[in-house]
Amino acid sequence: MNSTRDRRFFGTDGIRGRVGQKPITPEDILHLGWAVGKALATHVGSEVLIGKDTRESGYMMESALESGLSAAGVGVVLTGPLPTPAVACLTRASNAVAGIMISASHNPYHDNGVKFFTSDGQKFSDDLEDKIEVLLADNIQTVTSGVMGKARRYNRAADDYVAYCQNQVGVDLDLSDFKIVLDCAHGAAYEIGPKLLSCFGAEIVLAGALPNGYNINDGCGSVHPQHMAELVKKHNADLGIALDGDADRVVLADASGKVVDGDGILYLLGVYRQKDPSVADGIVGTVMSNFGLELACRERGIAFERSNVGDRYVLEKMCAKRWTLGGETSGHIIQLDKGTTGDGLLTAVSVLEVMRSTGRTLAELVSGLRIYPQSMINVPINGSVSAAILLKDETVINAVREVESALDCNGRVVLRPSGTEPVVRVMVEGVDVVQVEILVDQLTRAVVSSSAKY
Repeated sequence: MNSTRDRRFFGTDGIRGRVGQKPITPEDILHLGWAVGKALATHVGSEVLIGKDTRESGYMMESALESGLSAAGVGVVLTGPLPTPAVACLTRASNAVAGIMISASHNPYHDNGVKFFTSDGQKFSDDLEDKIEVLLADNIQTVTSGVMGKARRYNRAADDYVAYCQNQVGVDLDLSDFKIVLDCAHGAAYEIGPKLLSCFGAEIVLAGALPNGYNINDGCGSVHPQHMAELVKKHNADLGIALDGDADRVVLADASGKVVDGDGILYLLGVYRQKDPSVADGIVGTVMSNFGLELACRERGIAFERSNVGDRYVLEKMCAKRWTLGGETSGHIIQLDKGTTGDGLLTAVSVLEVMRSTGRTLAELVSGLRIYPQSMINVPINGSVSAAILLKDETVINAVREVESALDCNGRVVLRPSGTEPVVRVMVEGVDVVQVEILVDQLTRAVVSSSAKY
C-alpha cells in the first residue's frame, strides 16, 4: 500500500473526523483498537497507554479502544485527561508498547480523533500505519480467555509529567514575581497547566479551565488568542499563554496584549540557544512560516529551513539536519533536546526560562523579528473532488500566476490542502497589507469557482 494515498483511515496526524460518522463511530474505534493491538502485540502483558482531552465523546472512544485492544490481547493504561505531549512522554518513560491520545486537537467538540506514539514517543511510521490499515479490513478475532488485555488506571500521570517538565527547565526556576494569564482552552491541560506554573511560584490568572465536554476551543485558547490577550491587559500580567485543546500548541501575548505566535517563539528560542554550543543549531519552519522569520534568522546567523506543513514533516527535517528546534506558526513547537513532539506547556515554560535568565520582556525578546503582512483563508471545497486535483485546475493555476506577478518577487503564495479538514488553505504574504488582503481574496474566489465545477 502506498503511504500517501489509498488510505481509508489515517491522515497526516492519526485519524480524525466528525463523531458518529466514519471513521469516528463506536464500531470503527473498536475495530481500530483491535487492529492496533494486533499490529503491536509482541508479548503477553503488552500495554498501551491511553490519554484523552475533555470532549464528551472521549468516554465512548476510550471504552471502544480499550475493548478492541483487550480483544487483541493487549493491556490498557488509562491516564484520563492529559496533554498529547504528556502521553508521548509517559509512553517513552514506561514499558508501554505504544501511546494513544484521543483528541481532535484544535477542532470543535463535535470532532474527535486518535493520535499514536511508539514506545519511544515518536509518531507511528507510515509502514506501521499501513499495517494497521490492512488489519482494519479483517474481522475481529478475540484472543482466548487468559491472555486478554487488562485495564488499569495511571493515577500519578499528571504529577509525573509535571515533574518531567520541571526537570527540563530546572526545578529552581523562580517565577514568583511573574503574573501569568493561562488559557487552557477548556481542554486537556485544565488541571496540569496551573499545577506546573504553580510549582515555579507564578501568580496565575486562569481561563478556559472549566470543561463541560462541549466548550473545548470555543472562543478561547490558541485558536482564539485575543481572549487571552485581553485578559493580559485587564490584569496587568507579564505574559499570556494560550494552549489548544490537547496542549501541543501554544500562542503567547506580551504585557501589552500583543500576540506572539509560533514564528516569534521560534525566533526568541533560536537566538537564546546561540549562547549554548550544545544546542546552537538551525531552525526548521514550514512553508507557512513568515518570511520575516527567515530574514531575521539570516541576520542573526541562524540557519533556517522550511518543511511541508505538519509536525511529522518538521520533525523529519529536524532529524535529517540534526537540529533540535523546529515548529509551525500555529504554535506547535518541537524541542528535541526536551521532548519528542510539540509541547505547548513546555514551550511556554521554556520562554519563561529565557525571560528570567535574560531579564528581558517577551516584547524585547522578539523585537528583532519583523513580521511581514500575511493573510490565510481556509476555503471549504466540494467533498467530491480532492484538493490535490483542485490545485491543478487551470483557473487556480492562472490565478496563482496573476498574484505572483502582482507581488513582483516581494512576497509568497502558498495553496495547500488541509490534512484534517475538507478545505484548501490559501495564503498570501507581501510587503503591503492592503495588497495582501486583495490578492488573498482574489485567490480564494478562484478556488471557490474551481470547486463549483465538480
